[in-house]
Amino acid sequence: MTKITAFFTELMRRYLPDPFVFAILLTLLTLCLAIGIEGRAPALAAVDWGKGFWSLLAFTTQMVVILAMGYVLATAPVVDRLINRIVNKVERPRTAVIVATLIGCVGSYLNWGFGLVLGGIVGRKLARRNRGVPYPLIIASAYSGFTMYGLGFSATIPVLISTKGHAFESKMGLIPLSETIFSTPILLTSLAVLLTLPLLNAAMHPKAGEPVTEIPPETDADAAGKPGAAELLGRDTIAWRLNHSRLLSWLIGGLGMVYVALHFKQGGTLDLNLINFFILFLGILLLGTPMNYVEKLNEGVKTVGGIVLQFPFYAGIMAIMAASGLVESIAHVFIQISSPSTLPFWGLVSSFVINFFAPSGGGHWVIQGPFMIDAAKAMGASQSQTAMSVMLGNAWNDLVQPFWILPALAISRLQLKDIMGYTVLSMVLVGAIYMVTILAWPLL
Repeated sequence: MTKITAFFTELMRRYLPDPFVFAILLTLLTLCLAIGIEGRAPALAAVDWGKGFWSLLAFTTQMVVILAMGYVLATAPVVDRLINRIVNKVERPRTAVIVATLIGCVGSYLNWGFGLVLGGIVGRKLARRNRGVPYPLIIASAYSGFTMYGLGFSATIPVLISTKGHAFESKMGLIPLSETIFSTPILLTSLAVLLTLPLLNAAMHPKAGEPVTEIPPETDADAAGKPGAAELLGRDTIAWRLNHSRLLSWLIGGLGMVYVALHFKQGGTLDLNLINFFILFLGILLLGTPMNYVEKLNEGVKTVGGIVLQFPFYAGIMAIMAASGLVESIAHVFIQISSPSTLPFWGLVSSFVINFFAPSGGGHWVIQGPFMIDAAKAMGASQSQTAMSVMLGNAWNDLVQPFWILPALAISRLQLKDIMGYTVLSMVLVGAIYMVTILAWPLL
């Protein structure tokens, strides 16, 4: 296993560029495919790209909010104390890798933004606590748990198609979560990933005597020891007391929780805005005072810079693919070789390919969903299985899609080439599990 890992790690070190460079190259490749394969005029393709570049600003903001606020939750005192208790009980390098993977899995299953950040923080703590742990491996292991988001509570496509008024309701109706993420096949898949992925990551740990790249000494200054603007005001001022008022946090946080409870009591549904609303006010409650929240949020914003920069590029890529017909062509290749029983399988594979160009679950579904829905209707295939095949393909590809690794890189201060060699092997295992799930679904 260590030889295989070393091969992929060296391969990535030599040939894998920075995620931003990857986005630029992918943009140029998409333009070439649109022009060369679909016959799109170069000028039109350029216009498609430019018009689509800022088309997902609202969604970009949602992604940034959920990640920054996920950071606040993951670093809240109550969560930090729990993490430290777990970390302090781990005394072996391989155990540390397993624990990092499990926490990344569970966190991402609950909420993808929370899991992305939590995994990186836990991986860093475990690496400091356990000397001899390969730092790139433990960060990659924590990130590998992100694939569980496609099986959990914040899985974009299942949540979307269970919501009344979704874009494709007239074509496929409402698909309850009991037929997607809470179905027996997906619950069994979640268990399989949770059991096998930590063991695979632990197996990638170097053998005794082999070289290990440990976490480097801390280079950033301890911001906690520096007085903020609020401290400089003096503790005897009204401004300081308001900034550090627990009562204000309890009142506004409680109001937010009351709204969430009333929303569901009145028959409201779960969507991304409500998730962001919930984690915002939960974070305010957990941090205790307004200034504590602001300070942690400022830290969290540092982890989303790459997403702010790169997501418009992927929006432009998606616009080229949609306007030129590239997505339709890719989907049709797989649909033409599909039968009612194999359509979900080829949906999984095609989704994996398309996710390189459209890493957003929601945006991905908007451009691939119509073709998959129509094919399922024409063939009499299951709409719920077909939709989940697209979701699983998305979550599978995220293991090697540089875009979503950005928060982990920001927290760990590693480069993409440091950890991608490990996630390639995780991708192989997870892909095998997802394929078995899709093929065996009718039997379960």
